[in-house]
Amino acid sequence: MKSDIVIIGGGASGLMAAYSAAKSASDAGKCITVTVLEKMPRPGRKIMITGKGRCNFTNVKQWNDFSGHIRSKSNFVKSAFYGFNPEKVREFFESYGMETVVERGDRAFPASYRSGDVVDTLVSACHSVGVKIETEFEVASINRQCIRQRLLGKSPIGPQHSAEKSESATIGFRDGGETQEFVVEAKDGRRYVCDRLIVATGGLSYPATGSTGDGYRWASETGHKIEQTFPSLTALVPRGYKLTESKDLHIDRETELSEAGQSLCGIQLENVGVQLMVEGNAAQSEFGDLYFTDGGIEGPIGFQLSRKAVKSMINGSRVALVLDLKPGVDLTELTARVKELWAAVDKDPRSRNLKEKEKCRILLGKLMPWDLIPGFRAMHPEIMTLEHRGRNDSKLWINLPSIAKALKEWKFDIAGYVGYERAVVTAGGISTDDVVGKTMESRLVPGLYFCGEVLDIDSDTGGYNLQTAFSTGYLAGASAASSVNSPK
Repeated sequence: MKSDIVIIGGGASGLMAAYSAAKSASDAGKCITVTVLEKMPRPGRKIMITGKGRCNFTNVKQWNDFSGHIRSKSNFVKSAFYGFNPEKVREFFESYGMETVVERGDRAFPASYRSGDVVDTLVSACHSVGVKIETEFEVASINRQCIRQRLLGKSPIGPQHSAEKSESATIGFRDGGETQEFVVEAKDGRRYVCDRLIVATGGLSYPATGSTGDGYRWASETGHKIEQTFPSLTALVPRGYKLTESKDLHIDRETELSEAGQSLCGIQLENVGVQLMVEGNAAQSEFGDLYFTDGGIEGPIGFQLSRKAVKSMINGSRVALVLDLKPGVDLTELTARVKELWAAVDKDPRSRNLKEKEKCRILLGKLMPWDLIPGFRAMHPEIMTLEHRGRNDSKLWINLPSIAKALKEWKFDIAGYVGYERAVVTAGGISTDDVVGKTMESRLVPGLYFCGEVLDIDSDTGGYNLQTAFSTGYLAGASAASSVNSPK
């Protein structure tokens, strides 16, 4: 089978690349064929689970603010961003009938809050411009074949035998002009021959959606450098949070929670501060919302810290998170506030017959969410001291300065992280040094393009990753179409 442009991967970047290629070719009066090859039964599987099914499909910040959320070589994305920025992405979806809304943090969602609407709109847009989408087409290999062209510049190799030629094969024609084609072969033997090839296979995250790192292998086989890959935007697992901890840093999300983990799981904290410590030194600080889940520490700021934390652990460094439940006040002021609250609880007539332990619980309830108290007390035994005065005489003391310090510096030593099976994105990938940022074309293999998560470009949570996928996909598709020679 022959197609002018083939895109491997029917995810966010691949579908957008296909649409862009077909649309820009049509606008230029070119008649070309564009085909998407997707290994799964349906395209856009990973989009379907984005944002817990709500799909935060972009972030509408301007470049100066947006670029600060790209964690590797943001300048590489700049041309693609300006060519297809967040407002243009919203306009694209709305032009095909999907209403959108923008929420806190400049995050854009489909108005229905259904990720399926994003996928359906992308697929409909592709079909509207003539894109062919082949599902259950699992690519086994990619090869290049060298051919000679006719005097008119048309390929002499027909679809019935073009894939039979080896990479170095040539066919003699009078003009002697030589060109390259790509042969894409599926595991079941089906083949596509194309003039331009776009690899949009994603990374390694959520392999059940079809992202299994195939693009890295193909890129490596053609000489492209692959930057170290690792899970990002993933759960960090505190020491003692799970019943068992493997020697490997990768801790499966399904591992059973310990008693401490159970006491914290499900709690969501708002407007807190967290500091990442690497080998005892402050490496990154974030402010916002943090969640304790069955995986470990997640939420917006947990995810933002996870990239550097995971990379540091892989490189052999000790990592810890320090949680500040009261980031708006310093320790001295908070200590005074704790003492004032304790005095009020102690003098309250309702506390007259209460034991110190119960009064401490009331105090903590004024300083944190009630459901956080059991976990906080279990992990901070120093806030209470039992003094033995005699065989049958003891006194429980509440250490108010210790409570204040624990509120400001709740330390979690990190044992490991949840791996690719539930990581939102893959950090690392095909080196952007080997790709032209203004076209997404390989510097090493003419006619080969890359876009989306397969590249070494990852960002924070909040719509940034999908936006870069759409931007790079749009640019790759338009660039590939502009370079295809086709009669008008």
